Amino acid sequence: MDKKNALRAGALAAGTTLMMLLMSSPALALTRDDGDDPGTGLSVVETLGLYVLAPIALFVIIAGLVMVLDRSHPDHRVSTPGTKARTKAKAKVGAKA
Repeated sequence: MDKKNALRAGALAAGTTLMMLLMSSPALALTRDDGDDPGTGLSVVETLGLYVLAPIALFVIIAGLVMVLDRSHPDHRVSTPGTKARTKAKAKVGAKA
């Protein structure tokens, strides 16, 4: 029974892929559309700057602003292992409850 289900799933996947390939042929844009007015292409440097360097720069700026403008209380921060956590109030020795 498993072999029959696997064959059915493979046929479905192959049929779906074939139909998508047949239906997507206009998306290849080999012919120009009416009103199509493309500009000049981007150079390699412009493409890298726009899609690689600009997002990295935005990430660094946002991370820097978050770190600089962080106003959280130091007691709420997670300490690194091996360091002692500071407590606000020390318990009195011998105090009656």
